[in-house]
Amino acid sequence: MTDYPALTLETPAEHPFAQFVRILGKGKRGARDLTRAEAREAMGLLLDDKVEDTQLGAFLMLLRHKEESAEEMAGFTEALRERLNPPALSVDLDWPTYAGKKRHLPWYLLAAKCLAQNGVRIFMHGGGAHTAGRLYSEQLLETLSIPLCRNWQQVGTALDQGGLAFMPLVDWAPQLQRMIDLRNTLGLRSPIHSLARILNPLGARCGLQSIFHPGYQAVHRDASGLLGDTAIVIKGDGGEIEINPDADSHLYGTTGGESWDEEWPQLSTQRHVKPASLDPEHLKAVWRGDVVDSYPQMALISTMALALRGLGQTREQAFETAQQYWDARDRSI
Repeated sequence: MTDYPALTLETPAEHPFAQFVRILGKGKRGARDLTRAEAREAMGLLLDDKVEDTQLGAFLMLLRHKEESAEEMAGFTEALRERLNPPALSVDLDWPTYAGKKRHLPWYLLAAKCLAQNGVRIFMHGGGAHTAGRLYSEQLLETLSIPLCRNWQQVGTALDQGGLAFMPLVDWAPQLQRMIDLRNTLGLRSPIHSLARILNPLGARCGLQSIFHPGYQAVHRDASGLLGDTAIVIKGDGGEIEINPDADSHLYGTTGGESWDEEWPQLSTQRHVKPASLDPEHLKAVWRGDVVDSYPQMALISTMALALRGLGQTREQAFETAQQYWDARDRSI
């Protein structure tokens, strides 16, 4: 005799997370953005592992298709901050690094290293090598003597000893890292790649953010403004926090809940030729002063100036200070 599956005679209760998938996916006329409170609740369920994998995939891709709002990003960030319990560490700059570089070397790493030598306390964080063909910060930490920290205590020690610390996202927000790692399963980057740039988990004086895709910079600035953070958002080279000296840069800033904008003209009169390959040893050679190369010189000086602008200096002061820091750097590496 064949055993047939039992019939469903009673309507099962709806999963608590289903409402959020429905809000985003109810068709052209019925779908809408999540409110800030809804976003906070939805992300809370995700972070507390109270969501089915099918719901997670649907939620991330619906958000990606719709394009996330400033209110949603603020709500998501609040949910994470409510669940984090980091120690009270003094940090000047929150420096997310999630994109990787493919056209130029990551000169922003030398910029951060030089700033740290001059008393600027920088917390860097990243999500690992998730896209082929790119060079990621994590792959160069040892080469450039940047401390890799796996817990908050190590971060505090690194900041006190050298002013610069890198901590992988997986060590302080593993649920978000899991969502980022779905990139090659879902076939698309999820909004978590963008969210990670806003988080500023240690409450740094200024958060630096790089968003490559046009239109998203203002959304990120508005989200940080809603959170009461000081932040500068740019379209950095390759998606990293690095000024491209061959192009004009628009700074999207927020301070004390007030938005501001600033245009920085390109530094180079002539576009540089992209290097044939990315050799990490070239980073060390430039740091030591063994070679003279105009593109990295312009890129790292202007990136340092960007950071100093975020800490309150004017553009002119920032460039002057950045040059002074670079000229006086400890060249050992």
